[in-house]
Amino acid sequence: MRRPDQQTTTRPAPEATLGTGNGTGTGPAGPDAAPGAGPAAQPGDPGTGPDTPPAGARSAGPGEPSGPPAATGTPAALPGTAGTGTAGTGTAETGTAGTGTAGTGTAGAGFTGVTGEPTAEGALAPYLRGQAAEFLRSLRLHHEYSAPADAGGHGAAEAARALRRAARRIGGSLHTFRAALDPHWADQLRGELAWLTGILAREHAYANRLARLVDALHLLSGPTLPAARGARAAGEAAGADAQGRAALGVGAARAAALLERRLTLARTRSHSAALQALGSSRFHAIADAVALLASEVPAPSGHAGRAAAASLLEPAELAEQRLLTAVAALPPDDTGPYNEAQDAAWHQARLLLRLHRYAHEVVLGGADPGLTAPGHALDLHRDAVEAAGAAAAAARTPRIAPATAYALGVLHADQRHGVESARAAFRETWPYATALAAP
Repeated sequence: MRRPDQQTTTRPAPEATLGTGNGTGTGPAGPDAAPGAGPAAQPGDPGTGPDTPPAGARSAGPGEPSGPPAATGTPAALPGTAGTGTAGTGTAETGTAGTGTAGTGTAGAGFTGVTGEPTAEGALAPYLRGQAAEFLRSLRLHHEYSAPADAGGHGAAEAARALRRAARRIGGSLHTFRAALDPHWADQLRGELAWLTGILAREHAYANRLARLVDALHLLSGPTLPAARGARAAGEAAGADAQGRAALGVGAARAAALLERRLTLARTRSHSAALQALGSSRFHAIADAVALLASEVPAPSGHAGRAAAASLLEPAELAEQRLLTAVAALPPDDTGPYNEAQDAAWHQARLLLRLHRYAHEVVLGGADPGLTAPGHALDLHRDAVEAAGAAAAAARTPRIAPATAYALGVLHADQRHGVESARAAFRETWPYATALAAP
């Protein structure tokens, strides 16, 4: 709808306004928009990092139109207004840009809530300073709760979780918006934060894995299941179930004891490694760097760095396109539960979803509620995969009783079915159904 002063005239489209046509719902890209600079290798891991997109996953990035242009004669979006039009229309009216469909056949929500042009100074720097302040606050609480009187309590675990959460958000933002910052500083701090979060996460992961496996063993060896309908079917099912429960009950207790010994030992070693890391000079250097970040964010140098800092939409949209490409490449859901070779693709999708969530928080000031359930499903998938691996590793222990090995085999199968359930839950909750079309 035109304003009153536009009833008889139509504004020409500014040269700085480009239609993306890639389904991300972006609006104008100013003359200082950053070139498509992909992030470097993920911190903490040599070669390919956990957040590094798979090879060949480059899709149509921002500023690379893949859809049809807007109809001739339609007023273009005004400068500085983000596109929030309806997908597939290809038209725009007074600041509302139409969106198209990505070249990969997937369409995301895009950053349609952006008002104005998000910049490093206006959006990224306040976000990083806030996360740095949260990091320092969690570190202080962790030191308080780690006193001898409160050692190992719930407060210390919550403080460590908040510390990891802030560190992940800082590292993810440095990864996505590397071009808008000092690249050398961003790479160095990102790598150190990845090392810290990995050290702190292991103890929590081993504790959760042990609780998950012991609870699953208790459920598998518990009371008999309800009998099937019909006298003959009920008798056969009851007999088979009784035999299976008896065989499983013999080894379930020993399997639980074996898992407890293995995972408790691993948790104790992780706890010692975390304490040693928190007292090291390397960690104190990280804390000093984050303390400086809470007050000042290093700005990029050179014309390219200043141009990248002028707009954050391009790297944020690139992170979204990488996520959509990874989700579209996930294997179909009819491959069965014992497909460990496909776990890596799902782990990669989980890490790319996390990067997209952090970019959404930077650009729009909050998380995307539509991605909460898919993210939770991918977390459950990761937990089930790691639990199944722990059961399989325990089953390879030399000289264990056959009943113990049988119980661990049943437990492994149960966790692999949990992997399939998590994948199904992700497909049901993923908000962009076109990205999950089976090949």
